[in-house]
Amino acid sequence: MTLRSFETPQEDRWFEDYRPGEVYEFPPILVSEDDIVAFARQFDPQPYHADPLAAGDYPFGGVIASGWHTGSLMMRFLVEHVLATVSALPSPGVDELRWLTPLCAGDRLRMRLRILSARPSESKPDRGVVHFFVEMLNQDDQPVMTVKPIGVFKRRMAG
Repeated sequence: MTLRSFETPQEDRWFEDYRPGEVYEFPPILVSEDDIVAFARQFDPQPYHADPLAAGDYPFGGVIASGWHTGSLMMRFLVEHVLATVSALPSPGVDELRWLTPLCAGDRLRMRLRILSARPSESKPDRGVVHFFVEMLNQDDQPVMTVKPIGVFKRRMAG
């Protein structure tokens, strides 16, 4: 079953609220050409990302978002919907990052998140580690990006 939001609000969400097997989907955002070009000019100035005229000479016929732009949009979804404001700690990273389909101007991008596992930390009993599987999907349900982020969260009650 796919849920639209967590039962517990972000300001009261702890490690124990991340239950393996749960799947969440969040409302889409529209990605504009201006957004793609602005991001690319600052962070990934390759012509098929940053120059609408030059991008026409590449196989996609127009600008496509940098994969790092897609990753940044995923982070926005995580911050706005998933990460607990009271208990989230710095992440040790992500695994298996894949860019599968170009993100194009006018696409509506949404995030589907599955909680793969959640286990208390063995070395730090006041926190737990959560493994997620994230799919960034376009309006045609095509996966644009997949990744397995790792989250660390304080526990409500250690031990």
